[in-house]
Amino acid sequence: MRKRSFSFFCAIFVSSVVYLFPQNSADGLAQSSLRSIDEIFPALDAEVRAKAFSSEGYFASYRNNPQTLEASGIDPRFRSGIGRLKPSVVAESLAVIPYPSGPMAPVDIYNGLRHISALGGRLYHSETRKADIPLFEESTRLENSRRTSVKEDPPPLSSLPGSETIYIRVKDANFSYSYYQVEVKKEERGFTYSLSNNRDLSYIFFPVIKAGCFVAQFYFEPVKEGVLIYNISGAEVSDFVASKIDIPSAIQKRLEVILGWAIDGVSGRL
Repeated sequence: MRKRSFSFFCAIFVSSVVYLFPQNSADGLAQSSLRSIDEIFPALDAEVRAKAFSSEGYFASYRNNPQTLEASGIDPRFRSGIGRLKPSVVAESLAVIPYPSGPMAPVDIYNGLRHISALGGRLYHSETRKADIPLFEESTRLENSRRTSVKEDPPPLSSLPGSETIYIRVKDANFSYSYYQVEVKKEERGFTYSLSNNRDLSYIFFPVIKAGCFVAQFYFEPVKEGVLIYNISGAEVSDFVASKIDIPSAIQKRLEVILGWAIDGVSGRL
């Protein structure tokens, strides 16, 4: 009888502890342990901060001597992707997206990005055509870098993978069919989403950006204020191309479309 009473007491005690102190998911962080944006970007000025919290986010691009944001709260290795380039242009963006309904675990943020097909059809304003048109007419996930057979977007994951490679093909309004590779890597508090072109980006038959010479590094982290999305990108082109094409504008348009897709995914609108 004593054993039964003791077992019953233990069961009640454990249930009470679980109820009073619920566990976070394997990828989640307790609300009290979330960092603020100021801990990641300690020198953020008021204007940049205001833009980061706006619906459009903060964007900047530089041709020479980029004055990028001080991101001391992000592993310095994050920028190594563009460090291997001799970029003709560097672009940067920062956005903080309000949580749809309470703090999100990194895996929930990542699940919002699984809809690769939703990149297709997103509009941008074309000065040449004087109209809003899709930048990517279509977007598909591929099996690998060599095979162009289409792979369906996966269902939601229950945990964030340590690393993952994604292959994407888009039909670009300017570069026609373009091929990208995304490397996802789990970090201590979030994850990186690094995109690069694994084939030349060409206008008709003329290569504008050679394979591997466009790199877009995204960092996602749940913070106290919402979901932080930081991006730094670089493109290396020849002097001849840079003199003929507005590369900063071309890069920014693509980043705006990708960021808009990411925001809608995180917000549950895809």
